[in-house]
Amino acid sequence: MKYLAGLYGVTVLLAAIYFDIWGQYAYRSFFFNLGRALVWPAIAFPTVGTILSGLIWLLVIGAVLVFVRRDN
Repeated sequence: MKYLAGLYGVTVLLAAIYFDIWGQYAYRSFFFNLGRALVWPAIAFPTVGTILSGLIWLLVIGAVLVFVRRDN
């Protein structure tokens, strides 16, 4: 698992450098492009972004259902 996290970290760093030098938002700061690089799969493959947003919605709905008290 550490290997995959390290590999993802390296790809994020490379994507941040790429976005900062040649990207659509090259005029923005490096940290703006670093933030975009953290979610680069969702930028490169729009379907991944749709899947991620769906999973986040499911997690939020599940958390609401679990943590909201019911009055009986």
